[in-house]
Amino acid sequence: MVAESGPLAGIKVIEFAGIGPGPFAAMLLSDMGAEVIRIDRKGAREGSKYDTTRRGRRSVSLDLKMANGAAAALRLIARADALIEGFRPGVMERLGLGPDACFKHNTKLVYGRMTGWGQSGPLAQTAGHDINYIALSGALAAIGPAGQKPVPPINLVGDFGGGALYLALGVVCALFEAGKSGKGQVVDAAMTDGSASLMTAFYGLAAAGIWRLERGVNHLDSGSHFYNTYETADGKFVSVGAIEPQFYARLLKTAGIEEGGGFEQQMDRAGWPSLEAKIETVFKTKTRDEWCALFEDADACFAPVLDMSEAPTHPHNRARETFIEIEGVVQPNAAPRFSRTPGRVQGPPAKIGAHTQEVLSEWGFAATEIAALSAAGAI
Repeated sequence: MVAESGPLAGIKVIEFAGIGPGPFAAMLLSDMGAEVIRIDRKGAREGSKYDTTRRGRRSVSLDLKMANGAAAALRLIARADALIEGFRPGVMERLGLGPDACFKHNTKLVYGRMTGWGQSGPLAQTAGHDINYIALSGALAAIGPAGQKPVPPINLVGDFGGGALYLALGVVCALFEAGKSGKGQVVDAAMTDGSASLMTAFYGLAAAGIWRLERGVNHLDSGSHFYNTYETADGKFVSVGAIEPQFYARLLKTAGIEEGGGFEQQMDRAGWPSLEAKIETVFKTKTRDEWCALFEDADACFAPVLDMSEAPTHPHNRARETFIEIEGVVQPNAAPRFSRTPGRVQGPPAKIGAHTQEVLSEWGFAATEIAALSAAGAI
């Protein structure tokens, strides 16, 4: 399971198995061509082919609480370019695998750390999940209908957007710098930091007085009639994002809405609720597919709201091969695209420990050493 192409081909990464953002970050690096070796805890619960964020890497099973198991991990780390771990601060240090210990064996190592609160601060040792991290960054308070409680945006904003993507970016940036300086460093990726960073534009708008702190009253948070979702006659939904005047005009024309009646005052917040109600009535007169047919060539910032069973079959997604099927499991393909060194999904999720002896042998362990580790119960 070694990539033939991808911008990260030739990069070796050690991933300490975890949940959520850590595996997703490792998946992103693997999709881009890196050779990622996942170190699974010996005796851990087995995954399945449906654990799609675990795709594309080989698995080594080690007992890190045994001295020889931790020593084996250090030998792998010594030959890696980067490491990813997602434990609470201090756990890796207690295993003898903290940054200082690893840098003694590999001075160029990029040490990626994924946590919710970060490696420092009053909450660093506190338990939490995505919803808690984005609550602290200001992101959660901004999401939800007007006059109602905040709505968790599944765990896209904290775990995957503010966590995994920032960890992957940090690791790649540190790898680039290490190539110039010859020195590794720690990447402290915290979901509070990342989700706050995702809110940068909105903090600017709020400071300028353009964005109100109340939910559901702004132009991008369902407060406006021209950037919203609408139910159709068959109980499905469509999305409109006609912010610019030319797209707004096409939206109204294609939907058969006559000028006047307040629609000419697009940016008048006072009129948004009544205009939204009028558009709701219009969209309920036709099915989603009928609206799609009308808007197909309108260029009015319109798209159907597809669920996860529908999205993979949409003609645009099919044309771009946005989704891929592996062992009967439909899942998103590697992204983004590269013209010369395309990434690819390297394979399905590996069973725990499926490649232990294979990887140890490839990474410099003698057959006698592997046998000794097996006899001791460390692998």
